[in-house]
Amino acid sequence: MVYLILGAGYTGSRVVRILLGEGQRVIATTRNPEKLADLADAGAEVWALDLLDAGSRAEVAARIPDGVRVLHSVPTLRLESGAEDPTPRILDLVGDRPARMVYLSSTGVYGNQHHIDETTPASPSNAPQRLRRAAEERVLDGPWSALVLRPAAIYGPDRGMHISMQLGRYKLVGEGNTLVGTVHADDLAALSAAALQSDLMGAFPVADADPALRKDRVAYVVERYGLPWPPTMPVSEAHHTQRHDRLIDASFIWNALGVKLQYPSFRDAY
Repeated sequence: MVYLILGAGYTGSRVVRILLGEGQRVIATTRNPEKLADLADAGAEVWALDLLDAGSRAEVAARIPDGVRVLHSVPTLRLESGAEDPTPRILDLVGDRPARMVYLSSTGVYGNQHHIDETTPASPSNAPQRLRRAAEERVLDGPWSALVLRPAAIYGPDRGMHISMQLGRYKLVGEGNTLVGTVHADDLAALSAAALQSDLMGAFPVADADPALRKDRVAYVVERYGLPWPPTMPVSEAHHTQRHDRLIDASFIWNALGVKLQYPSFRDAY
């Protein structure tokens, strides 16, 4: 099989390494190939792709092999005119060549719903969430086998509240009495690789097995790293992604794809 990773960033680069470790042919795209020199050294084919440039898209489109399995992990494009979903450009780029498409979306598409599992329908409540949901629908309606993964907040060894607290950049929203879901980038990458190699279809939430109150997460980091309690901020001033209270049960997708969590709790990683 041939795998095309569109967006070999924080999670996508990890997926590339997993697939290379299995002896697969892996193509990774990026606007700046020099940033993926380490993946090229590891055996990946690194292709330059600027989604905003028609010539670049045409050049890449001509090289995509039939039957390729694609991971769409490209975030929203930030343009002078505003945010733009890259999915239409991506689907035009790949045409009908993919046999499989996996899209990394977000739990944001669930809107203000509290309890979320594999049966919970999407219910976006603002413009960014509706943009994500529209992208999901485009992927799911394509002429390929499609799976949408909706990750909770992604963290890792150099990204997450434990890092922002150490840097003095974290503010606790309100009293911290809301639940927040997270998933470690290594676990999400393992799930994404398994998703590419499976035939499971649909859209599912992705989170670890330990939904916890924001204040409990903060308390753990304070004790673990010997940090002061962070300042607070009113809920009204928080980014929309920090205002939700979500109890996420993602056990279905981990079991369905046979992936065991390396970090079932943030405590295991912090």
